[in-house]
Amino acid sequence: MREHFHRPIERPFTAAERDRVTILFGGLTSKHEWLIKSAFQSAGYKIEVLPTPDVASFQLGKEYGNNGQCNPTYFTVGHLIEYLQHLESTGLSRQEIIDNYVFFTAGSCGPCRFGMYEAEYRLGVQNAGFDGFRVLLFQQTDGIKAASGEPGLKFTVDFGMGAFNALNLGDILNDMTYQIRPFEVQAGQTDTVMHDVMDNLTRTVCDRRKYEIEEHAPQWLLEQLHRKKAVRDTFNVLGKMYDHLYGPQTVEALAAATDRIGAIEVDRLRVKPVVKVTGEFWAQTTEGDGNFRMFSFLEREGAQVMVEPIGTWVMYMLWLAKANKIRRKDIDYPAPPWTDVRGRVMRELKFLGKVSGFTFGNWFWNHQYRRVIDQLGGLAHPLVSLDELASLAAPYYNVFARGGEGHMEVAKNIYYTVTKKAHMVLSLKPFGCMPSSQSDGVQSAVMNHFKDMIFLPIETSGEGEINAHSRVQMALGEAKAKARLEFMQTLTATGKSLDEIRSFVDSRPELRNPFYRVPHYHGMTGTAAMFVRHVADVMDGRARFSRLPKPAARRRSMVGASASASAKASAGQAA
Repeated sequence: MREHFHRPIERPFTAAERDRVTILFGGLTSKHEWLIKSAFQSAGYKIEVLPTPDVASFQLGKEYGNNGQCNPTYFTVGHLIEYLQHLESTGLSRQEIIDNYVFFTAGSCGPCRFGMYEAEYRLGVQNAGFDGFRVLLFQQTDGIKAASGEPGLKFTVDFGMGAFNALNLGDILNDMTYQIRPFEVQAGQTDTVMHDVMDNLTRTVCDRRKYEIEEHAPQWLLEQLHRKKAVRDTFNVLGKMYDHLYGPQTVEALAAATDRIGAIEVDRLRVKPVVKVTGEFWAQTTEGDGNFRMFSFLEREGAQVMVEPIGTWVMYMLWLAKANKIRRKDIDYPAPPWTDVRGRVMRELKFLGKVSGFTFGNWFWNHQYRRVIDQLGGLAHPLVSLDELASLAAPYYNVFARGGEGHMEVAKNIYYTVTKKAHMVLSLKPFGCMPSSQSDGVQSAVMNHFKDMIFLPIETSGEGEINAHSRVQMALGEAKAKARLEFMQTLTATGKSLDEIRSFVDSRPELRNPFYRVPHYHGMTGTAAMFVRHVADVMDGRARFSRLPKPAARRRSMVGASASASAKASAGQAA
């Protein structure tokens, strides 16, 4: 008699193990990983970030994994096995490794091979001799919670807000790095400065003093709060959230980062095509061999890269949940008879309550993202509206088609072309990725409707790097010609020579500051073209110089002066 298949029961990660079990994770950009690691450490966990996987990891993943898997599977499980083998080489036994390490990763039940990643990770480490090693999913409550119900990962307010800030800071600092580095006057300065900034920010996240209302509330209020625990806990949660978002530890760390980055000198007169990178989540995020080190290759070839923030994916998940809830309204909330007025009102209230939660989540994430952008000098791009992306994709792609990034690959290609935000769109995806293959098929129709579009899909694997780079070079040559033509036409229209523009820029240090805001002119894409247009307008009196962020020391002195003035006024009134 054949038995029905049941998913293997994973040994849980329990609360009692927190002090001795090390959590392994990876797969994001280095900035995200640094910050998320600090958030875990701040919450008291032992955690290690796996190194960026390379081709050797890919080969190891193929050796121990099944055939026909996604590129991210081979790279991820391969470098996990490589790390476990490294631990074994240091003298740890396999049982010690199995008992004292766990791997946390994202899970999915999507329509493509991503839904099988977890099983493939387990199979790979089992074949490599680490049978019983725990691979736990963030969404998998049975794998995270112990039999007693006490979780190994305790999602406190401090931990949640720390992770929230880590994702936003990682996105924004990545965006800033790729905007500044192509124009840096001193080669390598951007990477050096960003390393220092990340070092300071990660220390702030890791060592931050946790807010407790007892340390801030007046005595008369504390007496009331001690009698009502629920009220006390509510105020404490709100205080923690405010402290993480607006508290002095956060504000001062961001101000110091802004000052440090502002010391980089840039030359925006370098003509570079803007290349927007889209595609499958892992392939467009990883910074190693998993996407042929495409970001560094593009910059070496003279491009300005626009990377995709993780925040866009979060917004997509919120948008899709809300859109599905609206679409299923009549199914999830059947309409009572017309005569039942109260029933209809309650139905609408329940429905609006569900939808408003997604609306608030979207607003909150976007608002905080813009706020951090402003605190870091206002250079990074805000998140793109998912409603706008959906409206652009709808004529070509069913916005409810699940898998990968859904309709967003098509939508981003159209958006960055029609808004003139990129000269070229490069889509990176694993070899044979089903959702991306679907969207690539649609892109041919899109390109027929937008004749000036430069779109290139690249499938990534452990091999074929030279071929991929060659294809990118050919498309990039067309984008470079487009950027040069735009620049020369703009320069000619100003009636000034390049030497005149450069001489004026050299005489005004603020124009060489990375935080100097160059307005986006309608119909223009290149940074150099828009900079020339703006400088010419300033020279002719048609525009004013943009304001730069105030130094952190000056902001602190202004706050101190304001506080001193208030204290003197209070003393005068008392007298």
